[in-house]
Amino acid sequence: MGVIHIELFATLDLVGQAPGGPGEDPEGFPFGGWQTPLLDEVTGAQVLAAYEGTDALLLGQRTYDIFAAYWPHKAGGADNEIATLFNGVPKYVASRGRPELSWAGSTQLGPDLADAVREVRDRHEHVKVVGSLNLVQTLLREKLFDRLDLWVYPIVLGVGKKVFDGGAVPTNVTLLEPPVANPKGTVYLRYGLADGAPATGDMSAPDRGAGRDVGGTT
Repeated sequence: MGVIHIELFATLDLVGQAPGGPGEDPEGFPFGGWQTPLLDEVTGAQVLAAYEGTDALLLGQRTYDIFAAYWPHKAGGADNEIATLFNGVPKYVASRGRPELSWAGSTQLGPDLADAVREVRDRHEHVKVVGSLNLVQTLLREKLFDRLDLWVYPIVLGVGKKVFDGGAVPTNVTLLEPPVANPKGTVYLRYGLADGAPATGDMSAPDRGAGRDVGGTT
């Protein structure tokens, strides 16, 4: 059985909508392309490293349509490394409709999304989920992921679709390596799915010592 890696770019308030450009979500979202001014070489190297070994992409329909219109035309250019990878691996698309799958190697997932994703994980070693917030929320809800790579950018938008909107259930994750802060303030976090559900405690318990009151929120 392979592993499913979720790769996401998000703001400090965890908005993940339309990071790459205004054309991604042209209606009603005023900050399309918020990621672009904050890119740097360190982030670019991290992203390339995160995709090493990828042998399949798992995408929602909107992200698929954006990628299908872009990556087939980028082979041989400045983005050749990722273009070659994305163009060469199988693409699995989560959609309730009948999308036009013009990108070579593309397949629509079946109506039972959870079972279809499990079949993809059984078939491949390293499956990457990129963007695709609706799909991500389903995977979070079903705990159908093994790793979450999150780039948190130093801006707050206050509007937009968030990474965990409507899709999260109580879940433990573990930090797989120390966070890395990039020159422009982006923080790279790599988490793995962990067993069990979040635990609770009592900060007022006597054995908490002098710091027992610092966690209050009311």
